[in-house]
Amino acid sequence: MSNITVFLDNIAMSRDRPALIAPSEGLELTYGEILSRISRTALVLTDQGVGKGDRVCIYLDSCPEHLISYFAIWRIGAVAVPANISLKEDEIGYVIRDSGARILIHDNSGASVAMGALTKGDLACRGLNLDQLNASILDTGIYPPVNCSFDDLCQIQYTAGTTGNPKGAMLTQGNWLTSLETEREVLALHENDRYLGIYPMGHVGVSWGLSVLRAGGTYVIMKRFNLPEYLDLCRKYRISVLSGMPPVIHSLCSAPEGTEETLKTVRVIISGGGQLLPTIWEAFDQRYKIPVANAYGLSETVVVGTGTITLPGRPELTGNYLSVGVPTGYSEVKIVDPADHHLSLACGEDGEIALRGPSVAKGYWNLPGPTTESFLPEGWFLTGDIGHVDTKGLLYITDRKKDMIIMSGWKIYPTEVENVLLKHPAVLDAAVFGCPDERRGEIPVAVIVQKEKGSPDPDDLLSFCRERLAGYKVPRGIIVTESLPRVHGWKLLRRRLRDEYSGFLSSEDLS
Repeated sequence: MSNITVFLDNIAMSRDRPALIAPSEGLELTYGEILSRISRTALVLTDQGVGKGDRVCIYLDSCPEHLISYFAIWRIGAVAVPANISLKEDEIGYVIRDSGARILIHDNSGASVAMGALTKGDLACRGLNLDQLNASILDTGIYPPVNCSFDDLCQIQYTAGTTGNPKGAMLTQGNWLTSLETEREVLALHENDRYLGIYPMGHVGVSWGLSVLRAGGTYVIMKRFNLPEYLDLCRKYRISVLSGMPPVIHSLCSAPEGTEETLKTVRVIISGGGQLLPTIWEAFDQRYKIPVANAYGLSETVVVGTGTITLPGRPELTGNYLSVGVPTGYSEVKIVDPADHHLSLACGEDGEIALRGPSVAKGYWNLPGPTTESFLPEGWFLTGDIGHVDTKGLLYITDRKKDMIIMSGWKIYPTEVENVLLKHPAVLDAAVFGCPDERRGEIPVAVIVQKEKGSPDPDDLLSFCRERLAGYKVPRGIIVTESLPRVHGWKLLRRRLRDEYSGFLSSEDLS
């Protein structure tokens, strides 16, 4: 038996303690109550003809029913296909069609988009409205978990799809079991922990919340981040484990005086999904003295199920606020030549990061070509990220392989240039991308968001860069915009900038 939901039975049998709290809905559920709701949903799905291996798409906002849907699908041995609530009809239609989902779970707020998607094209999928379901179904007792193996597929996690259609990472029962145990271990989670979760439940970042449940703790759900509410929830529920990301930690650094007292119960904050700037990390550390679990992982590895992290209680792992830590659990990390993954690189050399461990996905759904390219026979997964490992085993992320700029044979990592731009006092946000150039192949171009209109002057900013960067790394042009495109508000979409601006830049704009 390896059904991931069994831990809920074990906790619910002996503890009538809070499991999920949804402040926006005024709802608190114990472990016994969520197990009852999981059983009811599982029964409905089986009555709809869903069985082991069938795909069920979840189109819900972050809420208790989203998690309950996950567990109900896994409990019957089916495959969860989470979809971001921000997706529109055609995007949901693609996910349904590609995955072959039989059921689309939604609620009243998502009914219009869900029904619109289901009526477009020839989709063999039916809608299941949970609001209507919960109003009509009676208590059914505990639905017994279906026996599953570690290698049984339990989720298709679609990537952000920054280029072309998103790819579905095939995650197994064993992948998830390993991930929850790893996250529980690295954060030293226990039954008295209270976790404030802000990560979208359609994203694998939900694993942090599930790992808290695995430990018997309490998961407090926040649908959308805003600082005043975030702090209010921390205070009200005496949060011990905080979910965060670089923009959240940045906002805490400029929070009102006295916020330290609000966060006095917090023993660790999680960061991931993008680079945490060293200056912000250090400022947060100096002010709050709360360890940052700076995590590195991907959808294809169930976050840090196979990945790295800076551990609470191990401040030396931060690498002067630059590192994403050391391998977790049963993870392995190595750096390979981007042009030849058979060639491993030495300590300190930048190359492509490869991960290996029991939380690495089986491959990409219906995509044998990309699967072969990224998932190697010996178990290594090529992440597409560039970085290096130092002599102490700490991993440092340099950039994305696809974002690396090659100008006349010189390699330029956009993140390095962005870090310099962000040190300018008048720059609020910055991104660097490679613009096609007939003579040099590519040239670096910067897109910035100003703190105040009209400042800094592009020429002054270029001079600022020349003082701090090798000549070939200095941007050949500066573009000013009001905001930068980011996934979920933090992961930068350089490809979109490249598509938007490259065609409008002439040789007169660039030097």
